[in-house]
Amino acid sequence: MRRTARPLTATAFAVAAVALASTPAHGASADGLEVSPASVVPGGQVTVRAAACGDGGSATGDASAVGAGSLGLVPDAHGQDATGRFRVPPSAQPGTYEITATCGGSGRLVTGDVVVTLTPVRGQVHPRGSVKTGVGGALGPDPVQTAAGVAALAVAAAGGTWLLHRRARGDGI
Repeated sequence: MRRTARPLTATAFAVAAVALASTPAHGASADGLEVSPASVVPGGQVTVRAAACGDGGSATGDASAVGAGSLGLVPDAHGQDATGRFRVPPSAQPGTYEITATCGGSGRLVTGDVVVTLTPVRGQVHPRGSVKTGVGGALGPDPVQTAAGVAALAVAAAGGTWLLHRRARGDGI
């Protein structure tokens, strides 16, 4: 039993290594729609390439699953692949979305996936905008109201100090 376990394990690892090596880098099959980058943040631009449409072929893409609508794929500079671009809307939610393209000449449907994430692959995400807490800011946009609030706080502080001073002297309230 021991002598057959090692060759079987080695064979299994070899088969897995060959399967991983033959997988395309962008997560699409060789006959599918290549999506680059495969992972994008909301507001990012995505390029799709359909090699399956043939030399000089064009296609009509559909990225409405992610909220980007339809797009045209035209032959690239080399005339081999149909290529198009779309921008992921800033309101897109994280998840995996299927992008489709229909080849113009053959009517063949090819698909690929784009993953929307909140953190970019490279770089740092910096917060933008304000936090909607419902409380409001420390200084409002109206300087008159700000001055009135500061004056009311000053009067209250002066009155409280005066009352504490009288009590400490024994004058009473």
